[in-house]
Formats: sequence, structure tokens, C-alpha cells
Amino acid sequence: MRFSTYIPDPNQPSQTEAVQVLESFAAGLGGTADSGKRRLFGFGRAPKKAPAGPRGVYLDGGYGVGKTHLLASLWHATPAEPELKAFGTFVELTNLVGALGFQKTVQTLSGHRLLCIDEFELDDPGDTVLVSTLLGKLVDAGVALAATSNTLPGKLGEGRFASADFLREIQGLSAHFRALRIDGEDYRHRGLPEAPPPYSDEEVATTARATEGASLDAFSPLLEHLARVHPSRYGALTDGIRAVCLTGVRPVPDQSTALRLVVLADRLYDREVPVMASGLPFDQLFSEEMLNGGYRKKYFRAISRLTALARDAGKLANSR
Repeated sequence: MRFSTYIPDPNQPSQTEAVQVLESFAAGLGGTADSGKRRLFGFGRAPKKAPAGPRGVYLDGGYGVGKTHLLASLWHATPAEPELKAFGTFVELTNLVGALGFQKTVQTLSGHRLLCIDEFELDDPGDTVLVSTLLGKLVDAGVALAATSNTLPGKLGEGRFASADFLREIQGLSAHFRALRIDGEDYRHRGLPEAPPPYSDEEVATTARATEGASLDAFSPLLEHLARVHPSRYGALTDGIRAVCLTGVRPVPDQSTALRLVVLADRLYDREVPVMASGLPFDQLFSEEMLNGGYRKKYFRAISRLTALARDAGKLANSR
């Protein structure tokens, strides 16, 4: 993904403005790679104090306006070696802290020129305090930040926990970013027909057998398997898979299962893996209660992404 391949909607000037702002932001992150490496390993002179004011950009907008595309483009456009730039989802960042410990994570990331965080969401008070403290230390070390979300940084956590009790931490996060609002409709469905209806079990199985690298799973056992695997490993589960074929898709039974499915949908979308399914259409995965609750933005994103991947799977069916 590059800025040159992002196609702004001509009816949404904020999309063009976002490209311009991010290109300038990337250009301002130049510098010698050597100084970054000295900070990474703790040698040489101490890092310069971070400049006053926001040290990052925060891309806010609805589903499918290209925020992840722009974030990845920023990563590529920033003039630094790949080892001095980090890109990952919010979940992967918190998992990194869990794997390395807080101090080691700070030490590891402090030498980077840029940290890009996709799908920034705060699901519990512990994450609020953890991420606020982590990003504050990274900004002090001179690391630039970039993030995407469907929620403005000052509103993170609303509807999920008593965010008023953690207002100081949330406001501290907001102070690190300049918010860029990106308006527009979901490009994944812009001017396209509705998602294809579900296939029959036989059609799904036949396509799986005819497609090299395809997986074939019944939906309910797949959900049970996801419960036994940490979400940080879902990306590894999808490595090498060319298509996902599912039979018997049905509404998810509970919130924990639903959130695990959201993570899987994100990893499949990251890897552009088409999903062919039988059973119910993907817009019936989540109950009305879930879609009206605190995680509604996650669920709508998952529906949008799975719908796009289901449309891509139509090519598999047509090639049989």
C-alpha cells in the first residue's frame, strides 16, 4: 500500500487532505539511521527531548474510508530503515507488552522513528493506563506515533467501561495526537453490488477441494478452536492459506466468541484471504444487542471486511 495507490473520493476533500498531511508528516521524520540505531541499543548520546505539542497523527473515520491503507502508506513513506519503523494493531501492541514486559517493550520501541498502531481501541481500564504510559514514554524518547480508529482519541473507551474514572489517562493519550477526520462511505461497497448470498455446503466443499491452499472448516468447530488459541496467534493460523471455506455459518453465541471472530476477520482482511461460506450471511453474525453495545464499531468493521472477502470469494466459485 502506497499513497500513490490510495484513490480519494472526489466528493470527500478530507481524504485528499489526509494524504497531503501524512506525506508532509512522513517527510518530517527524516534523519540518519545511525542515530536511531544508537538509541535502539542504548549506546551513544541520549535521545533528544521530544518537541512540544502533538507528536503523532490520529486517523479517525468510518469503516472503509482507507485509514489502514493510509497508515501503511505512511510507514512506507517514512525515510527510515524497516527495523526503525514498527507497524501493528493495537491488540498486537498490548500482546507485545505481555510477551516482553513493559520495560523491555519501552526499550525495544524507543529507538524507532515511527510507531504505527492500527485499529486503536481501549476495551478495559487496564489497557487505558498501560497504553497511556507506554506512549508517553515513547514520545519522550522521540518516537513519532500514528494511529487509526473509529473513535476520536478523547472518546476512547466510551460505552465499554467507566471512562470518566480514567479521564486523565484518556486525555493524556489525546494530547499525543493531531486528529485527522476522514469522511466518506465504505470503499469496499462503494458502487458495488450487495454481498453474494451464502453458498450451499456442497458448493463450499467443492471449491475448497479445487482451490490450492484453501482451508475447509465447519463454523462451530472453528469458533471452538479459536477459544483455545490466543488471539495474538491468529495471524499465524492464516499464514499460507489462499482461501477460507466455511460451512454452517450461524450467529455467534456470546461476546467473547464475537470478539475472537473480529480478530480473525481482521487478520484475514490484512492478508486479503477470500472467504466462501454457507449458512447465514455475514451481516447476521452478531445479535442486535451486540450491534448496539460498546463493541459495535468492532462488529460493524468485521461485517464490512468479511463482506468484502466474501465478494472476492465469488471469483473462486466462478473459476470452478
